[in-house]
Amino acid sequence: MMIRTAAVGAVLALTGAFPALDEWVEQGWAASALLAVEDAAGPRADAAGEARTDGHFRIGSVTKTFVATVVLQLVDEGRVRLDDPVGRYVAGVPKGDLITVRQVLNHTSGLYDYAHGEGWSTNRWRGADRFRGYRPQELLDEAFRHPSNFEPGTGWRYSNTNYVVAGVLVERVTGRPYGAEVRDRVLRPLGLTRTSVPGHRPGLPHPHARGWTEVDGRLVDATLMNPSLDWAAGEMISTADDLNRFLDALLGGRLTSAASLAAMRETTATGTIFAYGLGLQRYDLPCGRSVWGHGGELIGYLTYAVRSDDGRRATLSYNPLPAGVPAEAVIGLFAEVYC
Repeated sequence: MMIRTAAVGAVLALTGAFPALDEWVEQGWAASALLAVEDAAGPRADAAGEARTDGHFRIGSVTKTFVATVVLQLVDEGRVRLDDPVGRYVAGVPKGDLITVRQVLNHTSGLYDYAHGEGWSTNRWRGADRFRGYRPQELLDEAFRHPSNFEPGTGWRYSNTNYVVAGVLVERVTGRPYGAEVRDRVLRPLGLTRTSVPGHRPGLPHPHARGWTEVDGRLVDATLMNPSLDWAAGEMISTADDLNRFLDALLGGRLTSAASLAAMRETTATGTIFAYGLGLQRYDLPCGRSVWGHGGELIGYLTYAVRSDDGRRATLSYNPLPAGVPAEAVIGLFAEVYC
């Protein structure tokens, strides 16, 4: 048995701690995978393939939890109100006089998801366009040329557009880039030195596992890409240790007021495997326990970062292959951790 020590956070990786990860690689479901668990008993972590437990990865929509946290901090400061029309803060939003900030954060705004358009999703191969840079207004222009999915507050539909709007809101209220607010309000206070808002940088810090996708029947390295197409909806990069510490601080009440955290945990039914709050997903496990956090996907990378109310936190990141990891295998792994 080999023991590795992470460069930051002193997470001990005991090879064989989670044999399911090796099985995923052996089955051809994933090229690499890592899982880090922390609770009062201490840390456990494991990795398979070329992944390392201290490795960086694209966190995709887990970015939304960081952005929602900043918005709720602005609420705590009296600079934003959740039930204000979002048009009070961001001009040009269709039905912005009816859609509230709360509805933007919990995906009940009805705004069309710009990522549904051909060539507008970082979850699909885009050839040379994957290195193209985008401005947030371009993403909003693409979204706003489509009709809304439903009237505000009358339904639920996941839309990356909501969190581009939320990122713009942060910038309009503070006068600073949303990434700077995330760094100053969350990353630096918590010492999350290995979490970054990359902007237009196409690479990841080392070490990292490579992401793959299938193009015309062959595997293609999809690691490098300009993530500005996701911006505040999903561009960030992190590590398992950093995400575990972030969720512990957020759900432990150290980043917002108790009232704002309670608002984040007020969920809407989605008809999927999770209920959705304000930048938080609640997953109900087969054993009856629930965990809170968020999942995220960018081409070549899938991440789930969650925490239970007893303080146990777990971050899973893997690099899926075309066969994919069966949903029951992912649920089974989290059931092993929490049940």
